[in-house]
Amino acid sequence: MSNRSDPARGGLTRRGFLKGAGVAAAGAALADGAMEAIGAEKESRQVLGPAATPITLKINGQDKNLDVEPRTTLAEALRFKVDLTGTKVVCDRGACSACTVWIDGATHLSCMTLALDARGREIKTIEGLALGEALHPVQEQFIEHDAMQCGFCTPGMIMSCAALLEKNKNPSLDDVKDACSGNLCRCGTYPKVFDATLAAAKQMNAVNGGKNA
Repeated sequence: MSNRSDPARGGLTRRGFLKGAGVAAAGAALADGAMEAIGAEKESRQVLGPAATPITLKINGQDKNLDVEPRTTLAEALRFKVDLTGTKVVCDRGACSACTVWIDGATHLSCMTLALDARGREIKTIEGLALGEALHPVQEQFIEHDAMQCGFCTPGMIMSCAALLEKNKNPSLDDVKDACSGNLCRCGTYPKVFDATLAAAKQMNAVNGGKNA
């Protein structure tokens, strides 16, 4: 009687056993290689925290050196480390947009952004929107149209509206509504915000001699 199992009876042949063992060995080798690669990647990464870590942030065109814990949000860093308190923290959970700043020209919620993640990027706050003593047209028109009451939402609202005019020189009312749709104003000054932004667009076009039209 043969010692080899009959494949037709569901038995294991010597060839099948050797083939399966080879596949298992290859899989184990691949797994070991993957684990080694993961371990090497972890070793190459810079470990930050839990203590404060020195970082440099480029804020309003200037490099600011500060020490922050890894959990520090950009809003906290701006307010408590750099003393730029124009950025407001109201909800602290990304629901009101009062903390809106620009990062690389796009609007971001600074209360939902870690300071560490803002390294190497261009950050602009409400303090950096004006050109020296000259207010940004959106700021001027907010004053002209009395588009503020308590003021907590105002910096974030202005940053959102000014960002719109950076991309769209001739916005419609719907464009303005969409741009600041995430900005919560508990005082209900939205109509004046819309009017101020549209007026700022006209002012910017007039200054540029109609080039933005």
